[in-house]
Order: sequence, then structure tokens, then C-alpha cells
Amino acid sequence: MLNFDEKRFLRIQSGAVSHAGGLYRAVQECLEQGAQNLFFLGTGGAAILMMPAAQMLQRQSSFPTFLEMSAELVLTAHQALGPKSIVVIPSLSGTTKESVAVMEYCKAKGAKIISLIGHAEAPLAKGADYPFVNFAEDDTSCESFYIQSLLIALAVMHLRGEYADFDETVQELIRLPHALLSVKKGYEIRAERIAEEIKSEPYHIITGAGSSWPEAFYYGMCILEEMQWIRTRPVHASDFFHGTLELVEKGVSVLLFKGEDPSRPLVERVERFLPAYTDKVRVFDTAEFILPGISDEVRALISPVVLATIFERISAHLEVKRNHPLTTRRYYKRVAY
Repeated sequence: MLNFDEKRFLRIQSGAVSHAGGLYRAVQECLEQGAQNLFFLGTGGAAILMMPAAQMLQRQSSFPTFLEMSAELVLTAHQALGPKSIVVIPSLSGTTKESVAVMEYCKAKGAKIISLIGHAEAPLAKGADYPFVNFAEDDTSCESFYIQSLLIALAVMHLRGEYADFDETVQELIRLPHALLSVKKGYEIRAERIAEEIKSEPYHIITGAGSSWPEAFYYGMCILEEMQWIRTRPVHASDFFHGTLELVEKGVSVLLFKGEDPSRPLVERVERFLPAYTDKVRVFDTAEFILPGISDEVRALISPVVLATIFERISAHLEVKRNHPLTTRRYYKRVAY
């Protein structure tokens, strides 16, 4: 595979799953100390990657769960944040300014901090009550963050009697890194073809729903826009017919992210509409991929992980075909802002 280290990928994703026991114990200790709610407080892409776990808790658990903008929360406060709060802060570098600031703000409120970071010496590691370090890089961090945040959500639900199969799910997730590697290998030829097809597109409409929506949003903003300087219009599939459909015409590229959770019909509705109006519709459906040892129930939980793993392959080819390395920036961490 192009520009890909198989051993590194397996090490990072297995490292994410290996935190299952520690994350469970951290959540258990917080609940035993009287925790009454949970906040996911990331910044930028890392915050987006917390969305599937946050949504699962909001929809399937009675435990109050909030997904907030870190920088905004520090300015506006939140009436539910306090000594009875669990706060989850992801940051690959562990140095993200807004995330460090929200950690200090939440600590001053008495909240317990769980940090998901890539470096043990980073401020978000040293300042957290429960730091979980799993080294990763931009091309492997999506899957890692999705898995760790999912484990936190499942731990909360299991400890509250709302999810019975925590241990069984962890055993399936242990098999996931090798399954994802197989998906990558099988997708390589298609990934190169897609990269060739889209390399010159001026912009893309990107849509998804349920747990596939965060990955659609993330890929548009953090990869195509930040790392490739390609304009995008991410829109949730439920909102597609309330404005964005008027931008669809012949020659407009639309990328559809399809997962396997109950929100899938929302994306299928967009999929049915598009062919009559544009000749550039590309569908990315997690149901196409074989994941040995992964049950249908767990597949529904990991749709964004599978999407992240195939789009990493597309990105690897796209940067070569466009002669635009994914590490190239004009402003991000280059100028003062």
C-alpha cells in the first residue's frame, strides 16, 4: 500500500483497544464518587471524533451527556458542569491551546478529567486525572479516537446496567485492527481510482447521517479543506433537502457516507435523489466490507471507524496525485491567530 506502515497501524489501533480496562476503571471510579454527567470537550477535528460516542449516550442512556465547543464553554460557562462531572478531552498533541484552557477551567470547577492524548509529557497528560496515552499520527488518529471514545460510552452504559455486552464487545474490538488492515488492502486499487477521479474537483458536497455524519464532517473540514485546500460543503443528510439540494447540478461532486446504524435511510434518500441531477455521485458504504469476527451489533457502532480507514487510503493517493502533502499548511500552527 502507498505510504503505509502496516505494523504502525496495528500497533496504534491495538493500543486504543488496550485501554478498554483502564477507561472502564476510570469511569467506574468517577461514578462511584458520585459523577452525575459527562462532557466531551475537544477542539477541531478531535471534537468531531467524539460525536458518535456522545450521540450514543444521549440517545441510548439516561446519563446526561454534553458535547460542547471547548473555547465557547470557557467563555459562556455551563450550568451542569461541576464537581459531579466527568470531562473527556481528546488531543493528539496534548498541547491544543483551547483544550488545555478548557481542562484548567473544568478542573477549577472540580470536574474529573479523562484525557486521550498521544504524548505522555504533554500538558493534557500531566494535568488530567486519568490520562490515556496512545501515540498516533494524523493518518491513524481517527480510528484510535473513535475506538477510545466508544469504549468510554460503553463503559458508562454497562456500569449503569444499560449495556450488557461490554466484555464481549471489547473482545470483538480486539479483532478489529486486523480486520481494518484487510479492508485497507482490499480498497487500495479503488482508493487510487477515486483519488484520480476527484483530484481536480473544485469542491464537494459531503453528506452522512447518524454515526457516519461526524466522519463526513471531519473528512471535509480536516482533510479536504485543511490538508488539501479543497472547498467542501458538509451537510447532514436530514438537512440536505432544506437548502443544499439547490446547489446540485451536473458536474457537482457529492460524496455520500453510509453507515449501518438506524440513520442509514436518511442517506439512502439523498442517494435516490442525486442521479437525476448530477453525474458525480460517489457512495461509500461500510456494509460493503467484510469484517471477520465482528457482529452486526458492533458493526453498527464502528461505521465511522471503517469510513475513516478507507478514506485514509484515498487521502494517501490524493496527496500524491495533487502534489500536495497532507502536512502542508499556510496558516495552521504557522501564523499567529
